[in-house]
Amino acid sequence: MQPSPSTFSIVARDPETDAVGVAVHSKFVGVGAVVPFAAADAGAVATQSFANVAYGPDGLDLLRDGERAGDVVDALTADDPDAPTRQVGVVGQDGSVAAFTGEECFDYADDVQGDTYTVQGNILEGPETLTAMAETYEATGGGLPERLLAALRAGNEAGGDKRGEQAAALYVAKPEGGYDGGNDRWIDVRVDDHETPIDELERVFRLYDVTLLARAEPEETRELSGEAALGVETILADLGLYDGTPSETFDEDARAALEDFRGLNNFENHSLDVLEDALARGWDDAAGEGETRLVNALWHGLSRLERR
Repeated sequence: MQPSPSTFSIVARDPETDAVGVAVHSKFVGVGAVVPFAAADAGAVATQSFANVAYGPDGLDLLRDGERAGDVVDALTADDPDAPTRQVGVVGQDGSVAAFTGEECFDYADDVQGDTYTVQGNILEGPETLTAMAETYEATGGGLPERLLAALRAGNEAGGDKRGEQAAALYVAKPEGGYDGGNDRWIDVRVDDHETPIDELERVFRLYDVTLLARAEPEETRELSGEAALGVETILADLGLYDGTPSETFDEDARAALEDFRGLNNFENHSLDVLEDALARGWDDAAGEGETRLVNALWHGLSRLERR
């Protein structure tokens, strides 16, 4: 039998955007290659424990054919002789939610459902992981990816996988959400092997968000000034993009350096004015140093704008 990608995950749907997705964490290398499946025209599936990866595409096909989540779970497990070792969570675009935890999954194993989500896990420290995930998902504001990541972090902080940490992933599908609208793969970020995979997943997601996900245009923009201007210019100078003396005035040379930074990092999804506005609004909330702080400031500043 293959190794068990024992894990905890959340599968959810956002009725307002028709986005469906999975966030998953495990002490198992490359868990994002095994557990999450999603399609904007069907729903989302997480297959884990002694995972049967056929549950992913087969489950999505059944959802696409009009089956409800509970019937999908029944169909997937009915003819599987190893079903007692499996765990699966399913959310359909029709709003149905269901999960299955086989009686032979290693303790602690269980699943919990809400109106638009299901959380499931095995080899956990205890039920607190699933409770924390469900409560956090319901209490968190913002978009689906933020809520999924918040639930994942809450589960880990409540106990998580009792063997430790290694990998995490976030996969979200949305109609025409992919690059240039060419497919439904809206968010697809993975951390395959890391000491703190959820921290790293959040870092990579923020970079992905700033680079690839479109936002509504702001009604007005701010200019950089004061400590924020000084901090941004200092980092741009350290990166070799700004030749002036950093000050609390963001002059044309500094804007030219920011334009170079924008191009080098593929941030063309946002105009220079919008990036300057995001830095001005997000600087005080941003953590980290150097380029990491620049990206975090951009993400915080852009987060006030609705994703498109």
